[in-house]
Amino acid sequence: MSEPKVPAADQTLRILTLLARSRGPVPASIVASQLGLPRSTAYQLLATLQEHGYVMHLAEEKRYGLGIAAVELSSAYERQEPIARLGRPLLAALVDRVRVSGHLAVPSGSDVLYVIEERSQGTPPLVTDVDVRLPMHLTASGRAILASLPRAQVRALYPNAQSFAHRLAGPDGIDRYSRLRGVLDDTVTRGYALERGSVTEGLSSVAAPVLDHRGWPIAAVAVTFSDDEHGEGEFAALAGEVRDTANALSARIHGRALREGG
Repeated sequence: MSEPKVPAADQTLRILTLLARSRGPVPASIVASQLGLPRSTAYQLLATLQEHGYVMHLAEEKRYGLGIAAVELSSAYERQEPIARLGRPLLAALVDRVRVSGHLAVPSGSDVLYVIEERSQGTPPLVTDVDVRLPMHLTASGRAILASLPRAQVRALYPNAQSFAHRLAGPDGIDRYSRLRGVLDDTVTRGYALERGSVTEGLSSVAAPVLDHRGWPIAAVAVTFSDDEHGEGEFAALAGEVRDTANALSARIHGRALREGG
């Protein structure tokens, strides 16, 4: 790794990153040791961050955690909708290439929230319109996201039978965790997520996740098509285009590309 052009800025950002990834507030000595900083430098940077509200000092515990200004950055990120803004031209290009409708969805609890829909010319409206929420396990977008999460995280989202909502009693309907786990394992092996008739009868979707710099799924790109017009033999080719688009969006947010075949 090359030397940073502005060492103080680099050190400050590394401190914020460390605090964001920690399970709770940490002592200044841990900040210094984990980042390889002199203790005096760590204290000075923490004090500056505290003055600006990005760090809070828990005096009784002698620990430092993220401050309210850091939380405001998160909400500002959501308000500015960077994922949608960055993804829209990529999704439009995808739809132009494959001639089927596409969408971008983000996780919201155990649902997916659709933030972009690009409709292919001449195709009817889809259920997956902008601002619509659907149960994550029923959609290709949701399955792409779930398949990229740690198993423990997925289990926490689906603790019991009541966690599984049903829209249609389709052939790939999921009503228990063991069945969901099988679908997600198949998704990893296949290299893309697939949904057939679970959202709208007669329509299928393929999807791939958008990964951030940690490899964490923050969104999914999907295309939806009529079963009458696109058979199983075309799924892999469509999924390849979807994966390329998802990887391009991951790169735009400085994330990680999804490797083919998982």
